[in-house]
Amino acid sequence: MRFRPCIDLHQGKVKQIVGSSLNLDAATLQTNFQAQEPAAWFARRYREDNLTGGHMILLGPGNETAAQEALAAWPGGLQLGGGVNLDNAKTWLDAGAEKLIVTSFVFRQGKLDEDRLQAISSLVGPHRLVLDLSCRPWAGSYFVVTDLWQNFTELAVTPATLSHLSRYAEEFLIHAVEVEGKALGVDAALIRILGSWGQAPMTYAGGISSWADIETLKTQGQGVLDFTVGSALDLFGGQGLAYADLVQAQGRQF
Repeated sequence: MRFRPCIDLHQGKVKQIVGSSLNLDAATLQTNFQAQEPAAWFARRYREDNLTGGHMILLGPGNETAAQEALAAWPGGLQLGGGVNLDNAKTWLDAGAEKLIVTSFVFRQGKLDEDRLQAISSLVGPHRLVLDLSCRPWAGSYFVVTDLWQNFTELAVTPATLSHLSRYAEEFLIHAVEVEGKALGVDAALIRILGSWGQAPMTYAGGISSWADIETLKTQGQGVLDFTVGSALDLFGGQGLAYADLVQAQGRQF
């Protein structure tokens, strides 16, 4: 279990956004924080603190230049997701991405497209592919959502699903979308599902706002989940957790 840093890019700026409000309509978007510093500044900070395995997500268009600058600031130090497909995958790897994160590309009309998944997995290799299974609850289960987390798919996040998909990617990134950006606590039910599987690296994101939440993640997730912190982190204007404390705790394995 370890802390993984993040960079969320929206319109070229580092922001923290309430996940359930995320769409291309600026009038309904709820933004908790917008950094004065560019994405490359955060990449350099993570590099200095040797925080590996972090992710940078491009939320919509207009983020390419900022992302390229961040990857150049730490080649091989950040995973990249958001609009990744067969046409640009190698370009992003050449630009310095450690791994590529995909969601929407491998779904069509609400269903998993295994031909596309197989194609991109073969192109970059499972060891360089991360599947983003960000999800929302519905009818007693958790279903993957795509297209800026607005559209439900038919794929439920279950141990069986994770086992099946692990043939194509060796890592998962999972946002609990309903609590993402709200700093009101984690989704313990989702965490228990993920922790009951635990056969590949997984990073949980969503709602972490205190050390108590991290302890819940550790116990309910059986110690197998890595995590990221967004809106509650002082680095992003939050008050719940100090970035320096998480860096220091990293050496103790939480």
